[in-house]
Amino acid sequence: MLNKTRTTNILLLIIVVPLVFYLLKILSFIFIPLIFSMFIALLFLPLMRWLGRRNVPKLVSIFIVLFLVAGGLKIGIELIHLSSKQILASNADFLAKAEIKLADLKVYLLESFGIVIEQDSNLIGQLFEKENLGSTIDFLRKFLTSLLMTAFFVVLWLAESINVHKLLNSTLLKRKHTSVKAFMKIENDLIKFIKVKFLVSALTGLFTGLMCVFFDVSFPIFWGLFAFAINFVQMVGSFISVILLSIFAFVELDPSSMLFFFIVAITMVQVTFGAILEPIFMGKSFSINIIAVLVMLMFWGFLWGIPGLIMAIPITVFIKIILEQFPGTKVIANLLSGTQTSLE
Repeated sequence: MLNKTRTTNILLLIIVVPLVFYLLKILSFIFIPLIFSMFIALLFLPLMRWLGRRNVPKLVSIFIVLFLVAGGLKIGIELIHLSSKQILASNADFLAKAEIKLADLKVYLLESFGIVIEQDSNLIGQLFEKENLGSTIDFLRKFLTSLLMTAFFVVLWLAESINVHKLLNSTLLKRKHTSVKAFMKIENDLIKFIKVKFLVSALTGLFTGLMCVFFDVSFPIFWGLFAFAINFVQMVGSFISVILLSIFAFVELDPSSMLFFFIVAITMVQVTFGAILEPIFMGKSFSINIIAVLVMLMFWGFLWGIPGLIMAIPITVFIKIILEQFPGTKVIANLLSGTQTSLE
């Protein structure tokens, strides 16, 4: 009888797990804003509690948080606007430089390796042509919809219409003390992760922009913003930033020691902040196995695309803390964190 029950449970698990992942995939337009909003709300929960202790009405506290978020978005939009004006002003000069460099590259490839590239007129200009306008409008529509849904869910989280603690207590953990303990750990770890990641990304963007200014590479504001944004994608973002900026610098700088030192400089910025300072700020308590990071990045990236890549590590932390609460799944939590199991 026991074996039959165990077999039935395994079969149910085999059926339920793919179904859950399928639902996460097709309902991503709901789950992505929901998870994003939860992380934003967690970040502002300490401020909400602080305002509550000073007898500030909850509705006023929510408006204060939304005002802070709107202020951050306003600053970001102004920086993007400034960088876009800079790019548009220098667009013609950059395209001319790029055409010359591409012509030199074609000659080099032909003479050194016998590689023939078809002579297209204004090759770079073709890459920058405004095509697929319908796709762009559709992307903007989806982005604005997700933004509004995220703002709506943030209000629900902050107003405690959606209560994580009660949700954990009634669904997964079933024990009040355990659910409180798990919720506090989730809150503390995720707030720590978001704060550290934001600080490290801001410093990475700032110093990337400064390196562009120092080596006279165009659009330092744009590249600083790009390095800041892409750094939220764990591990992968650093490689993308260095590779794209190196390709861009190939057009701007002579292929000499100056280009080499620039690539070394932006690589050192990524290594210093991403590989050295970030782990120090995170601390040992937040450690996650490098293999688990890669697997989760691939999984959530496949499931939700770029938002999945950004949220992969916070979701992994959430799962790890939940798994730590059950003796039967503690070994999986230890595998995720890269620590060995021990008897307590």
